[in-house]
Amino acid sequence: MNNSEKIKQAAEILSKAKNIMGFTGAGTSAESGIPPFRGEGGIWNQYDPNSLDIDFYYRHTKESWKIIREVFYNFFSNKDIKPNPGHLVLAKWEKEGRLSSIITQNIDDLHTVAGNSVVYEFHGNMSRFVCTKCGHKVDAKSLTLTEEPPRCAQCGGLMKPDFIFFGEGIPEDAYYGSVRAAENCDAFVIIGTSGQVSPANMIPGIAKRHGAKIIEINMEPSTYTNYITDIYLEGKSGEILPAIDALMK
Repeated sequence: MNNSEKIKQAAEILSKAKNIMGFTGAGTSAESGIPPFRGEGGIWNQYDPNSLDIDFYYRHTKESWKIIREVFYNFFSNKDIKPNPGHLVLAKWEKEGRLSSIITQNIDDLHTVAGNSVVYEFHGNMSRFVCTKCGHKVDAKSLTLTEEPPRCAQCGGLMKPDFIFFGEGIPEDAYYGSVRAAENCDAFVIIGTSGQVSPANMIPGIAKRHGAKIIEINMEPSTYTNYITDIYLEGKSGEILPAIDALMK
């Protein structure tokens, strides 16, 4: 069956669904110009991933911060990065009452910028900083990011980007919120993820066990494709999601 026929099937399933969930990974953001961490062209091919280990950040703060600032903040400030058509369709579905929430493994905030209001940020968000001492959070745009890592205005403690470093746990609200949402959806759309990163990769299986139809959009087959996926669509989400949306009733 070709993609055109499968797009029609996906549109039919999603048109009938009462509670759609989105589950997005690096491939979604890559279509907006953000490189993935792993694989061809990945960030870890150019930088040592140990720089994002939480213990390394505490022990070698300046060395770690230099890489973090270069990769996550200098890079983004020099790029015109915006939500792509796939992001915008997901936001449209939420406004229409079709999509209840999104679980994302990405840290770039593009779903919120696109207009989604219920986003479970499994790995945190680079648009915020958090104090490692008192937990106070601030918008990254409110800080002047110099060669020295920022300090908390409330207690003077060391701040870090509010995304998950290696050695840190998944935020409880994101994890348990994702599990509950997966248990209650009837259609689950996997977008741009290989399914290799744990524990996020367990969430689609929870949705499947609770009866959800699984629609997968990826550039190549993933760990889900031959096991839980009902409809596999190969290609860019920025092209496939608008095509599905155009056929939905």
